[in-house]
Amino acid sequence: VMSILLHGDAAFAGQGVVYETFHLSDLPSYTTNGTIHVVVNNQIGFTTDPRMARSSPYPTDVARVVNAPIFHVNADDPEAVMYVCSVAAEWRNTFNKDVVVDLVCYRRRGHNEMDEPMFTQPLMYKQIHKQVPVLKKYADKLIADGTVTLQEFEEEIAKYDRICEEAYARSKDNKILHIKHWLDSPWPGFFNMDGEPKSMSCPPTGISEDLLTHIGNVASSVPVKDFKIHAGLSRILKARLEMTKNRVVDWALAEYMAFGSVLKEGIHVRLSGQDVERGTF
Repeated sequence: VMSILLHGDAAFAGQGVVYETFHLSDLPSYTTNGTIHVVVNNQIGFTTDPRMARSSPYPTDVARVVNAPIFHVNADDPEAVMYVCSVAAEWRNTFNKDVVVDLVCYRRRGHNEMDEPMFTQPLMYKQIHKQVPVLKKYADKLIADGTVTLQEFEEEIAKYDRICEEAYARSKDNKILHIKHWLDSPWPGFFNMDGEPKSMSCPPTGISEDLLTHIGNVASSVPVKDFKIHAGLSRILKARLEMTKNRVVDWALAEYMAFGSVLKEGIHVRLSGQDVERGTF
């Protein structure tokens, strides 16, 4: 499995989660062994010029914090894009580190149906309207090289248009939305045959008192014999043992019992958050 994240240029530079996930990228228990970041860099964030959106020359400069290689590639050249993506995949598979592909491109129309970019970027959009679209540019090159004929190109376009038109026509016939057909990991027994969720009531999850006592005793003990434990911790463990004997729980012991019962069922539990290793909180 290879993880691929798709970003916009303004989001890549401006959203804190990008910087945070780069810093998680090489942590034990968090790493994906290298993520490929693809930045669709249309050089505009909704209506914001890059010079008003960030302080660095490139939106991808944030990736330098982990020394990830960054490939800037002209998206008008599909073969260059393919080559760079192959190199990025090889890098990730060889070194298991993050890598960034910056697709330098442009947005031909507005951010959405209501957005007219000529209001805010008139000079830029005059230039964009003069640009030959990438599909036509590449098709002309392939036809000029003799790689494909004009007829083959037109047939391919017609075939793709037909796929879209037929799908659009079929979409009008669908009266029922079958959730489970497109859910990527349908939980068995969660949906009924019509794709509707079954009853949301939870099955009983209680466990026997003997098992709770056993978990409480284990949680109050030290796994190694004659192990000299810090006096402060020793007091906590003694208090926990007393609570277990008296059939009383506090938040910490309740959590221990919850984790312990899940572990007893053979389910892996990973704690993450502030100071879980020390158990300060």
